[in-house]
Amino acid sequence: MSRLRHAAVLVLLAPLLYPIAWLFLASFKPPAEIVQSLALLPREYILDNYRALAGEIAGVHAWQFFLNSTLVAGACAIANIASCSLAAYAFARLRFRLRTPFFAFTLATIMLPVHIVTIPQYSLFQRFEMVDSFWPLILPKLLATDAFFIFLMVQFMRTIPRELDEAARLDGCGSIRIFGKVVLPLVRPALVTTGIFTFIWTWNDFFSQLIYLSSPEKLTLPLALRLFIDTTDYNAFGPMLALSALAIVPILLFFAAFQRLLVEGFATSGLKG
Repeated sequence: MSRLRHAAVLVLLAPLLYPIAWLFLASFKPPAEIVQSLALLPREYILDNYRALAGEIAGVHAWQFFLNSTLVAGACAIANIASCSLAAYAFARLRFRLRTPFFAFTLATIMLPVHIVTIPQYSLFQRFEMVDSFWPLILPKLLATDAFFIFLMVQFMRTIPRELDEAARLDGCGSIRIFGKVVLPLVRPALVTTGIFTFIWTWNDFFSQLIYLSSPEKLTLPLALRLFIDTTDYNAFGPMLALSALAIVPILLFFAAFQRLLVEGFATSGLKG
């Protein structure tokens, strides 16, 4: 029965995994074969597409794009974890006036399309002379703007017995020390979940990075792939697919390293509420 179940799962996953498999295998195809054939397996395996990435793309080495994406995605993940955990702690454990309306308003922002605030944000960062830098991509994450992760952490923190807070206060701990010494260690799965999704979403983000980044040496991987788009030269398809395949590898490794904590975070965050 278990074998049949696994076989059924593989059949269902095949349509989802096929594009990824085709991407990796096509990165070893000659450019002409990429354009002319949709076959999964290459007729001829070559490494020229990956060798082309060793040179410069628009005057910038490919490793610079990886470095930029890693810097932005890593900084956004850390900033989002710090800000959302503080906001969630305030909503879940502290008592203050208008807490419920503030939390409801925060959740309501989930339904707000990001495009609505794009122009005001751009005008603000332009006035601060931060356009064409990484700051417009990182600073918003320090302001707890992702209501989904705040809600996730609030639900997780509500599962922690309040007796732990009371015991810590009897030992002389204030709210900050309770947050750092008691709450944070117990919500690690939720923190890891926030970090993983923030990293992946930022790594794959195209819209925000397209708006704020313009210098070639500051481009991230999603923007760097645009440099290969040339309808008059199909020879650029091979290196573009090779760079796309390499761009997926860090996400797979990042997810595999924290998969257990990610599943645990989703499994336990909604037990109480």
